[in-house]
Amino acid sequence: MSKAAAGLRISVVIPARDEEDTVGDVVAAVKAAWLDEVPLIDEIVVIDSDSADATANRARRAGARVYAAAQVRPDLGPAQGKGEALWKALHVTVGDILVFLDADLIEWGPHFVPGLLGPLLTEPTTQLVKALYHRPLLDADGHEAETGGRVTELVARPLLALDAPELAGVVQPLAGEWAIRRRLFESLWVPVGYGVEIAALLDTYRGHGAGAIAQVDLGRRAHRHHRHDTLGPMAVQVMAAARRRLATSPEPRADVVRLRQFDPVAGGFAARDRRVDVVERPPAVSIDGYAAGLAARVERLAGLAADLGRHGSRGAS
Repeated sequence: MSKAAAGLRISVVIPARDEEDTVGDVVAAVKAAWLDEVPLIDEIVVIDSDSADATANRARRAGARVYAAAQVRPDLGPAQGKGEALWKALHVTVGDILVFLDADLIEWGPHFVPGLLGPLLTEPTTQLVKALYHRPLLDADGHEAETGGRVTELVARPLLALDAPELAGVVQPLAGEWAIRRRLFESLWVPVGYGVEIAALLDTYRGHGAGAIAQVDLGRRAHRHHRHDTLGPMAVQVMAAARRRLATSPEPRADVVRLRQFDPVAGGFAARDRRVDVVERPPAVSIDGYAAGLAARVERLAGLAADLGRHGSRGAS
């Protein structure tokens, strides 16, 4: 089943925060391959999460439509994080299928897009597609430091082994490159932080079974090395999202967790507390104005396509 035969719209969404060095290249490569050369997708949208650098400008110059996350439905209250950006994308995109790509990709290729789309376009029962790849981490000089996926190996995979062994075969459960049908994603609770990927995986499994989840091997994907202490908040958010879905902790659950870490100082250690947000956004379909907004965007897209067709016909004559 092709995109045209199915009448599907496809949105590529790139969440970004302070990624001025890479986001433009990611947008430009996707646009050249799948908007300009082959019209596979309908839009490229970057959701900018309070960047302090030139991320938004470089993404816009490369051809993306850029939205500041804080300015999308501000009436719903503030939140920050990767999941928040993906949830906000539901309020500004038109796609029946959403393809998510990270903004910090260094070694990758535009083949990521059709690779992630393939199972969704060819198999109606597939709901979620996860990327798998060789994932080296690069140091500040661009040299390979170690195999990536520390939060995956130390947090996500053990959690799945203990409480969802049917998903043990998912190679990259926290992969930032994935695709999902809108009608599923808009029906899910979405953690505002880094728990978004594990939450979507578990919710798809709980609602549709392991057979609704596909994986595609995209080859190699590299990104910059993160300090180990910055991974603590990510791990907390992944664990919180998983525990909520695997019912391994009693209600009620806090929306904010205090993570205490320790820095070596002269004569001992100094405690440093981090506020880790583990709140979740409700299903987008439950939000007032969501359905009407989507319908209006789809209508505008259809109008633009009709205008383009008319101008193209006149030009051909």
